[in-house]
Amino acid sequence: MNRSLSIVLLAASLAACGGKSPPPTAARAAPALATLAVRADGARGEQVWDGTVTAVDAAVLTAQTNARVLALPHEVGDTVAAGEVLARLTDVEQKSAQSAAQAQIAAAKAAYVEAEANYRRYAAIYPQGYVSKAAYEQMLASRNAAKAQLDAAQAQWRGAGAQQDYTTVRAPFAGVVTRRYVQVGEAVAGPPFPQQLIAIASLQALRVEATLPQAVAEALRAQGRAEVLVAGKRIATGKPSVFPTADPATHTVTVRLDLPAGTGGLYPGMTVKLAFAAPAAGGLTIPASALVTRGELQGVYVVDEHGVSLRQLRVGDVGDDRVQVLAGLEAGERIAADPDAAARWLVAQHRGDAR
Repeated sequence: MNRSLSIVLLAASLAACGGKSPPPTAARAAPALATLAVRADGARGEQVWDGTVTAVDAAVLTAQTNARVLALPHEVGDTVAAGEVLARLTDVEQKSAQSAAQAQIAAAKAAYVEAEANYRRYAAIYPQGYVSKAAYEQMLASRNAAKAQLDAAQAQWRGAGAQQDYTTVRAPFAGVVTRRYVQVGEAVAGPPFPQQLIAIASLQALRVEATLPQAVAEALRAQGRAEVLVAGKRIATGKPSVFPTADPATHTVTVRLDLPAGTGGLYPGMTVKLAFAAPAAGGLTIPASALVTRGELQGVYVVDEHGVSLRQLRVGDVGDDRVQVLAGLEAGERIAADPDAAARWLVAQHRGDAR
């Protein structure tokens, strides 16, 4: 399509975005174009809303210890197996803490052995009355205190070992790396405000999430089934999960639909259409050949006594030969049967006006 035609179409589409085209400044004869009347043919009612594909299993892994990033073996988009290393952190401080904990265990164990031996000697002679009850109870308390110190030292050693383990971050499940939040060499912090390291999502189980107005969500809850529209295909889903609460700020409800296992061509973050049956509102349809698509714009050339205008539509179910019109047209209006001929007419009119 030449540049003049593109300019005309853009101007016409911008003028039509608000609904019907505005009246022209000067009356013109109706163009000699083949037209079709918009009719209500009893097509099934359907509501169509935007949704987003998300992964059922998705996680953002955070730092659980203070360290520096030593290595990030995988780039965004890499496929990883469960347990595979996603990030390595420095462990100098963690190793020092573990060594100190081991030394404390050795000291606590020696103190406990001595306290246990003293307690056993007192326990052996206490029944014969060679030591007082107070001395015996003091040995018992010393033994118990030494045992508690040994337990605390062992717990501290286990904690130091966990900090050592935290320096190697592994994939919790098989999936795809979706984002890296840090770079090699950066310092990261652990709890209480852990820093995000890397995000991973599984492609084995996907679902569609949509945010719907309250009334629409209730209609879907009553319907109990929905389909996903993508690339001209209709994908049946499981029973929709409608959240029992609404967002108090927007008064919208989140809806989730699980996609069948093995559904190809879909990935997290992708935009799709969510469709479900609803009471027919006019049932307006047009031939698929009359629909004009310009990027995100979908519309038709409306023909009336004033001329031709490109009007934006909101469409629903797109079949092989018919397209359901949800908004933008009324029954009885006439549209161009040949969009290319209507575009050429607009170009001719534009050139005539320029002269």
